[in-house]
Amino acid sequence: MTGVEVVVHRDTTDLNVSTAARLAAKLVQIQAQGRVPRIALTGGGSGIGLLAELNASPAKDDIDFSRIEFYWGDERFVPGQDPERNEKQARDALLDHVRVDPAKVHPMAASDGEFGDDVDRAAAAYAAVVGDDPAFDVVMLGMGPEGHVASIFPESPAVFEQAATVVAVRDCPKPPPTRMSLTLPAIRRADEVWIITGGDGKADAVHRALSGAGEVELPVAGATGRTRTLFLLDRGSAARLPAGQSGVTFTA
Repeated sequence: MTGVEVVVHRDTTDLNVSTAARLAAKLVQIQAQGRVPRIALTGGGSGIGLLAELNASPAKDDIDFSRIEFYWGDERFVPGQDPERNEKQARDALLDHVRVDPAKVHPMAASDGEFGDDVDRAAAAYAAVVGDDPAFDVVMLGMGPEGHVASIFPESPAVFEQAATVVAVRDCPKPPPTRMSLTLPAIRRADEVWIITGGDGKADAVHRALSGAGEVELPVAGATGRTRTLFLLDRGSAARLPAGQSGVTFTA
């Protein structure tokens, strides 16, 4: 990966707090330009943790949450109230505590929703929601220790998808097995992509991504933004940064 910026934080708490502040500043900046931000949220410890930190921050008072389009990068295809759903976790952490416009909150369908257990129809419906050119302002993504992002796993059918913006995902190597996900081409249409990940167990994947690994074997390597790609790390996940890696900033 070239042209990548890397920001290394002290620990996961600092990572979440700083990323929440970064997101708040980005939303304020876009709204000051008279635009409605289009943001894709992510789940996982850091993805939900930063939303909780934003909810606790005075910076949220500077944001008009009713003028933000919220999307999700992926979702577990489980019932709507299942605590494993990224949507439910995001609502619990932030969205239920601020004044959003319900028409601008775009969750992926649940397995007990209008499409029942037909994940292919649900994925097609979400593709219609995001459109042919999603043009997100920011896509936030966590990363697994094997380098997966969203629900795009190494060597899986989803990583080879080049036409669709959203795909149904089956037989995931981690539960639950059935999901929906943005594809890498859809992610790459975002203005900015933020890879947010912490912990020693992620250090090898970070090293490989920044050392030129291919996206089929390491999907995070294909998750790049049109104008900016950020790796937001803690010291654990940054433990194996390639020698001479440029564009690295360490927080205090």
